[in-house]
Formats: sequence, C-alpha cells, structure tokens
Amino acid sequence: MAKKPEDDHPTEVTLVPTDRIRILNPRVRNPRTFADMVENIAKIGLKRPITVTRRTETDPQEYDLVCGQGRLEAFIQLKQKAISAIVIDADEADCLVMSLVENCARRQHRPIDLMREISTLRERGYNDRQIGDKIGVSPDYVGMIAGLLERGEERLVTAVETGLLPLNLAIDISKTDAEGAQRALMDAYTQKKLRGKKLAAARRMIEQREVRGKKMHPKKYGRDGNYRRPLTSEALVRAYQKEADRQKLLIKKAELTQGRLLFICQAFRTLMEDDHFLTLLRAEGLDTMPSYLLGSVTEGASP
Repeated sequence: MAKKPEDDHPTEVTLVPTDRIRILNPRVRNPRTFADMVENIAKIGLKRPITVTRRTETDPQEYDLVCGQGRLEAFIQLKQKAISAIVIDADEADCLVMSLVENCARRQHRPIDLMREISTLRERGYNDRQIGDKIGVSPDYVGMIAGLLERGEERLVTAVETGLLPLNLAIDISKTDAEGAQRALMDAYTQKKLRGKKLAAARRMIEQREVRGKKMHPKKYGRDGNYRRPLTSEALVRAYQKEADRQKLLIKKAELTQGRLLFICQAFRTLMEDDHFLTLLRAEGLDTMPSYLLGSVTEGASP
C-alpha cells in the first residue's frame, strides 16, 4: 500500500487561503464526479484536509499543493476563502513526486492516467522497484508497463488495466504485426486466457489499433480502447431508427409465437374431445396437466 504523503514529514493543520495555493500536478476531472464532490462538501463540509507545503521566500505566504486538488477546486467553486490544510515541509520536487504517488494510489482513475504517472516517476529518476513499492505493484509489472508506454502502446496499456488483456499477451502483441496479433489472440483462446465477450472485444481493440493507431484520444476513445464516434443529430436518428427496427422485429416474433400457441391450444382442444385419446392418456398416466395450461386448452371447448 502506498504511503500517505504526510507519513514521513512533520505536520500541522491550519486554515490556508485558497487563492495562495499553487497546483503542481493538475489533473482533468470528470465533470459529474466533480459536481457530486462539490455538492457533498456543500452539505457536510470537508471530511479530510488537503496537504500543502510552504513556498520559500514569498510574501504573503504561498503554498504548493501536495494532494487534494478536487477538494481545493470544490472550495474555490463554493467561493470559500480558506481551506483546512495539513502543512508539511518538503521541496517542490518532493511535492510533485508525492502528488504523483497520491494519484497512482487513488481508487478511481483512468488507467492511461495511472500509467502516465508511472512514466513521470521514471523520468524523475525513480527505479522500477521504488515505484512499485510506492504504488503497491511488482517491479516487473512497472517495467513491462513502462516498456509498452515507451513504444506508444497506450491502447494496449488501457486494455491491460481494464482487465481486457493479460499483460504478457499485450507485450506479445506490441512486438508483432496485425497478423501476428490475431495469432496471439487465438493462442490465448486455446489456452483459455480469453473467452467469449472478452475475446470479441480484444479482437475489435486490435483492429482499431491498426486503423486508428496505438495512442488514444480521450474524447474519441472509450475505456476499452475502442473508437467512439462523436454524437451528432444524424447519429441520434440512426440510433432511433435502429431501435425502432429492433422493436418491430420483436413484435413480429411475438405475433408469430402467439399464432403458434393458438394453433397448439386448438389442436389440444380437438384431441381432448376424442374419447379414445383421453383413454390412452389415462392408460399412460398422462391424464393431468398444469392448471394454467388446462385452462388455455379447455377455454372455448364444447361442454
């Protein structure tokens, strides 16, 4: 488990002006999640202080944010002048690293964002073992993921983090061409590593990788790595027409099934009026049937 940024530093809690805090490692937030956070803080207040460090030689005193960007931005949105903060002693480089580790350790994040944080930690001189210790994964895992990122394989990295592909399979795919990638998928199928919907989704992802490239555009690609078309009025009309056609097909199937059931019920009514048939059923011990079926068969029959 990753350590909290304040674990290894002396701390104090104080009120800090929101307009004097600099965000070192800004992250783009999901608007809906952020709106929920703002509403929650407005109702019940701040559950946990943010973490900051003092900037040197500033008058008035200014701060660098270590962790708590969402909470800080929520306070600013609510027009609050100050926020409770844990103040630690750390230089700018340490603050940036602690911010990256805090982002890696958070429960909800886009997989590709997590992997980019790992890449940034490597660029700042941390080795794979140190990174693994900070975010709770093995050094080998860090090294293989970093290798994929160095080759620009953002789509494969996302597939690994979302559970679509095993890491070893993603690495094999990154080292081969389109035909080799399809062979790798078939080998994974025979080894029972990929089955059913996952296999189909992995095949689509590989096809999109060949067509759209290895990298992902956050506005055009979903979490599974597949291309997501922009929503337009024409797309809405097509979706509506597709759903209307599907509903019409369901109605036709229901009418066909109802016709067949009516035919079967009529056939049973005719047979139930035959004394020889009833005698045969009794002889075979088949003279009873479920009440709801008996009601359907005898409904409208001659007394």
